[in-house]
Amino acid sequence: MVEHGQTSMAGQRLGAPETLGISTLEPGHKPPAMPAGRLVPIRVLLLDDSEEIFDISHRASGRVLFETVCSHLNLIEGDYFGLEFQSRHRKMVWLDLLKPIRKQITRPKHTVLRFVVKFFPPDHTVLLEELTRYLFALQVRQDLASGRLTCSDPSAALLVSHIIQSEIGDFEETRCRQHLLNTNYIPDQMALMDTIMEFHHKHTGQSPAESDYRLLEVASRLEMYGIRLHPAKDREGTKLSLAVAHGGVLVFQGHNRINDFNWSKIRKLSFKRRRFLVKLRADPSQNVNQDTLEFLMASRDCCKMFWKICVEYHAFFRLFEEPRPKPKPVLFSRGSSFRFSGRTQKQVIDYVKENEFKKLPFNRKHSRVQYNSSLSPLRHQVPNQAVKQSWEGSFLVSSEDSAVVRPGGNSSPSTQRNGSSDQTYTIQEDSTSRAAKQPPVDRAEVTCALVTLVNGHADDCRAATPSPLISPMLNDTGAIRTDDEEDNRRKNCRTDKAYCIAKELLNTERTYLKDLELITVLFQGVLDKEDCVPEALKTLLTSTYEPLHSHHTHFLQELEERLSLWEGQCNMQVKGEIQRLGDLLLKSVQELKALSAQLEMSSECVFALERACVASCRLECVCREFELQKVCYIPLNVFLLSPLHRLLHYRQILDRLCKHYPPTHTDYSDCKAALDDVCKLEAALRPGLEEIENYQKLLELQKDLIGVEHLAVAGRQLIRLGCLSKLSGKGLQQRMFFLFNGVLLYSTRGITSTNQFTVHRQLPLHGMTIRESEDEWGVPHSFTLMVQQQSLVVAARSESEMEKWMEDLKMAVDMAEESNGPTADLLTASKGVKSSGASEVESEDDHRGSQTSLQCNGNDSANTRHRGNTTAHVCWHRNTSVSKLDFSIATENQLSGNLLRKFKNSNGWQRLWVVFTNFTLFFYKTHEDEYPLASLPLLGYSVTHAGESENIHKDHVFKLHFKSHIYYFRTESEYFFERWMTVIRSATASASRTRYLNRTEPD
Repeated sequence: MVEHGQTSMAGQRLGAPETLGISTLEPGHKPPAMPAGRLVPIRVLLLDDSEEIFDISHRASGRVLFETVCSHLNLIEGDYFGLEFQSRHRKMVWLDLLKPIRKQITRPKHTVLRFVVKFFPPDHTVLLEELTRYLFALQVRQDLASGRLTCSDPSAALLVSHIIQSEIGDFEETRCRQHLLNTNYIPDQMALMDTIMEFHHKHTGQSPAESDYRLLEVASRLEMYGIRLHPAKDREGTKLSLAVAHGGVLVFQGHNRINDFNWSKIRKLSFKRRRFLVKLRADPSQNVNQDTLEFLMASRDCCKMFWKICVEYHAFFRLFEEPRPKPKPVLFSRGSSFRFSGRTQKQVIDYVKENEFKKLPFNRKHSRVQYNSSLSPLRHQVPNQAVKQSWEGSFLVSSEDSAVVRPGGNSSPSTQRNGSSDQTYTIQEDSTSRAAKQPPVDRAEVTCALVTLVNGHADDCRAATPSPLISPMLNDTGAIRTDDEEDNRRKNCRTDKAYCIAKELLNTERTYLKDLELITVLFQGVLDKEDCVPEALKTLLTSTYEPLHSHHTHFLQELEERLSLWEGQCNMQVKGEIQRLGDLLLKSVQELKALSAQLEMSSECVFALERACVASCRLECVCREFELQKVCYIPLNVFLLSPLHRLLHYRQILDRLCKHYPPTHTDYSDCKAALDDVCKLEAALRPGLEEIENYQKLLELQKDLIGVEHLAVAGRQLIRLGCLSKLSGKGLQQRMFFLFNGVLLYSTRGITSTNQFTVHRQLPLHGMTIRESEDEWGVPHSFTLMVQQQSLVVAARSESEMEKWMEDLKMAVDMAEESNGPTADLLTASKGVKSSGASEVESEDDHRGSQTSLQCNGNDSANTRHRGNTTAHVCWHRNTSVSKLDFSIATENQLSGNLLRKFKNSNGWQRLWVVFTNFTLFFYKTHEDEYPLASLPLLGYSVTHAGESENIHKDHVFKLHFKSHIYYFRTESEYFFERWMTVIRSATASASRTRYLNRTEPD
């Protein structure tokens, strides 16, 4: 039996004997004193299924009991929890902390209260204490077992795998199987036993604390996480369920969310007997003054209970401090006097951050693992930036959401008449409230918004648009222009190179995390809705990218916090721990080494997805449709390979830091150690990376070519693709050439709806000779290909292009000679496609016949819609070529950041977020935008400094020009000017093999 006198133990837990640290606003406050009177034993069932008895005065309030329970648990972040019990109407209700217990529980000796999680934050990283995360994990365990937390089978299996890793430790097949047979975590567990064991095998070395953290990471992304359904009906009598979450009021039909009302949209919440009313704010854009939604619940008690939890959820997550009590009316009282009591989430976070507490071990009842919880490192792994932002705004809302909700505010007369309303909860504008500067987007709403974008606007995304190959589509309309004041502010940007490198890492990490989000949220969300997707593929994608996404989410949060401190303290010349980057990178790289299996599996994901598409035409169409969406701005397979590419970027960042720092610098040792680890990890993964990159390029070309099947096979390598002019009886005709090891194809882009290239002929490289023939034919930059007593005369657009083609052709011919014999025909036996023995001159009839036959034989459903801005199409429009080495350079040279852009004849500058990848600049308004507004492929462009004669009186300006198209871009510092010039030059100037091998990366 636990008595009140034993609560001094909590003071030792917190390192402050004068306070319990539970529901107190300041560290010096004491908990409410136990009132005089006889003691009543009250039973409380804890989350680990143990039952404790607390002797509480019969006059005590609910707060005394609640804080006694928290004291018994040594729980600091107790405000996320609550006590619930079954009322006399057999309904589960929350214990009111302000009311006396005897007025709420009529038979305390025969009532068992349950200590459970009450408030579920959208971001699990705001839970700073290991004990808190453990209790949340126990709650997830209970919700899974009861069926309240519904999810897909792979997600359920993954959750259970983390639970058993925490309880029995590392995977041993016999022990794991026996444990699953003896313990039931989810309904129908037997059917998922093999999947659970497969996941459990991947968690080797994971401590119980880490397992709790990963468990919450997965669970917090589920739609039913923390949801308690309250039955209701709409005005038509349709059965629904209402729920409340951190973001607002939700409406469910079954377990499917059909609507949600954000706090920013709600003006009042009230109930009148059985009717629950939601009064929405006026929407000026739709000329609607206001709208009131009405739901009918089972009884007035049910209605009032749901209204109370809505009031508490809003106050806890949206207010900055506990709301003040309502003044007591002089004569008559109207409605309920209920209000939220306790600290808000912001106050809890601030309290834990500002006070250092002694970490005491606690008992994990279900765990057999010998582990000292007091040594858990996870307390320091929780990013403070996430903590800071969680209360500043955890919802996808507009600036209108700075309104503060007060209970009992000034209501309209219609709701304040005697007897007309039991209680109204009013949302009013408050000019003194602090609005969130940059509210982060919570995952649940991101998932909803992005999936809606993919599914709801597919027609708009597929609409025919002007080709972006000549100039970007973004114009001056609606752009944010900078003035002299903003220019002067930017001149104060830091010139420290280490800071600039850190800023580059932050910018590119934001883009990379958004790319991972596309896989883990958007693409997997689309696949989950399709029956044609193998479960093995879904499981593979989830197990590969979810851990990587989680890791980089935490890394980005730590990075943002470090840069924020760096920027804020730099003017004060505070150095040391703040102005450094190596420690974060070293920790991140070491964690990536533990995720090397996921990095390796990203290549397998590409192979597995292609095999599944070959087996299912429906899945192939689904993937093709997804690639056509605006959010999928580059080929899907490039997103799948982005974890491998990110390693190359980390190596470059660390290499620059090591070159910048002297060996005596405090950050040098960490940067050097991280660089060594990255190089080792990259060396182990590079052979597989080169193979899968080539495979990805072949898959992309397969979509661009008509008449070629099974292009992506083992052993085939792409060497160069691009435009050459073929000399025939009708003169020079533009053709698209594709050089592989063993064979050369050439094609043209006909007038088709698919924007694909029709292959006309293949030339084997075995026995081919190449010679210059400019003098012979009188055609500039021409050369002749001789094979099997046939000749083909082609011309490049410039001497440098001719040299690169001839160099790669000779290398490919040497490779073919060493292969001991000709390779098999690449093309299938399709009509109109010519082999090396066919006539040299192709007629217009042959051209038309080839188009007709191939289009008829092709898969119309798969080829109906196609991206028109692939590398092959850009080369066709710009009359240039790209080699395998160019692709390798482009993989390493990716960059993100803010640029100021100006057209040739415009006066103002536009501030844009720009992502450079895949030889293309993608333009966004901000880094938080979901998809680019426009794009500018750079193949064929030239990049130079802006000359004095061009009247650009600004620093750090470079110029992009192609024919008559000219654009100016301005950077914020000399460092970023050099970086943008470097990466853009890598795309605007195709590399020869000799120049690539001899190149040195600029410092």
